[in-house]
Amino acid sequence: MFSRIINSIEEAIIAFLLAAMTLLVFVEVVLRFGFGQGIMWAQEVTLHLSAWLVLFGVSYGIKVGSHIGVDALVKIMPTGVRRVVSGIAVIACLSYCGLFMKGSWVYLSKIQMIGIEMEDLPIPKWIAHSILFIGMVLMAIRLLILLVNIFIGKADGFKLADEAKESMHLAQETKSQVAEGGESA
Repeated sequence: MFSRIINSIEEAIIAFLLAAMTLLVFVEVVLRFGFGQGIMWAQEVTLHLSAWLVLFGVSYGIKVGSHIGVDALVKIMPTGVRRVVSGIAVIACLSYCGLFMKGSWVYLSKIQMIGIEMEDLPIPKWIAHSILFIGMVLMAIRLLILLVNIFIGKADGFKLADEAKESMHLAQETKSQVAEGGESA
């Protein structure tokens, strides 16, 4: 129940960010090329919206298995070895997240202490850039869940998008459709 609520909130935030960014760019293009006017702060806000979208999306991508990876060697390993190798990979990813969280915390603290604002809007820059820390925390949470699932045997590695398998499936479907179309003619 709690997990579904969190997932819904996460998906709603991602959808909102994408819609807001798309709408803002559309309005800016119409104003610039249609009326010779523009919104002074549109570029900066679009840049920040895209950063928020990407860093929310990284966490979400881990959850749904939309990231691509080179796992040909890992796939041919026995399940136990695959789990150990995947656990080591998750720990390496968590280490990266930890370093990034520490660095972003220091960065955000310094720009908050100095009091820097965004260039075109009177918003503290540390608030706009806080996704650096938030995104890494969300990614670390997803990675910790994956590590626990590997440890208890619910998963044997990252759930990665298998583009080769999907391409072969699409090729087979297309071949079947062409064959069916030829028989009915």
